[in-house]
Amino acid sequence: MVIPPVQLPILLIITGPTASGKTALAITLAQLFNTVILSCDSRQFYREMNIGTAKPTPAELQAAPHYFINSHSVTAPYSVGDFERDALHLLNQLFTQHKVVIMTGGSGLFLRVICEGLNNFPDVLPQTRQHLRHIFETQGIAALQNLLQQLDPVYCQKADMSNPQRLIRALEVCLSSGKPYSAFATGTQVTRPFTCLKFALNLPKEELYSRINQRVDAMLEQGLLQEATGLYPYRHLNALQTVGYQELFDYLDGKTTIEEAVELIKQNTRRYAKRQMTWLRKEKDIIWVNPAQKEQVIQQVCDMVNNNN
Repeated sequence: MVIPPVQLPILLIITGPTASGKTALAITLAQLFNTVILSCDSRQFYREMNIGTAKPTPAELQAAPHYFINSHSVTAPYSVGDFERDALHLLNQLFTQHKVVIMTGGSGLFLRVICEGLNNFPDVLPQTRQHLRHIFETQGIAALQNLLQQLDPVYCQKADMSNPQRLIRALEVCLSSGKPYSAFATGTQVTRPFTCLKFALNLPKEELYSRINQRVDAMLEQGLLQEATGLYPYRHLNALQTVGYQELFDYLDGKTTIEEAVELIKQNTRRYAKRQMTWLRKEKDIIWVNPAQKEQVIQQVCDMVNNNN
């Protein structure tokens, strides 16, 4: 295969579904290129959420400098637009010291916004978000789906209609602007002063699901239930509307048994991984690699990074 030239500086992106091995590969590459890592995992920002977000361990954090890990509190809202602003400002500084910077994580929208930019969405009033959250909590996801179908049937054709956070975000824009969400999501791409080189880890489904199940068991052994119990008073916050916590909050509310909650965490994490893969397959310019072939992957990355003008 002829490797096309890659212009410096390079934002080397390591992405893939949850439990695919992104952290280990990113650290290896950071050490190889003597550089730093930016996390684009939308839940690892929060310092109170440790076990359930599968953050890098203290040893891993010491192995390579990391940014956007433990950088915010769950009580302080942090949007994808905030991340775009902060990450681009940081990258401008980092690229004066490094020819290559690594970004890793499985949050597709946060990855895309750094490479392609964010459409100029309107500001959303807190009461609008609270209203939609109340609809979801009292009437379920079907009410959100029906409302979005009325306000933006075009977006419904391509939206992940099983993801309440995506539905709420689209409805926030519709209600705040009076226009359909799809009118803003035009896909206009900005030009960045760096090259985005994207690698996605791809494991056989059975192996990935096995790794997910094992990770959930390990999280429980590490104290995930105790972590969720401590976060229970904040369960209404957006940061905690996520797999691994919501199921345990239901257990703490007496809605399920602990066995049912654990099985739901595994099931919902597998579904989340499937959605991540669906998202990534729609992304352009992604190079798919097998993390089991680590040496070959590292060589491929090095060849592409070093083959620059």
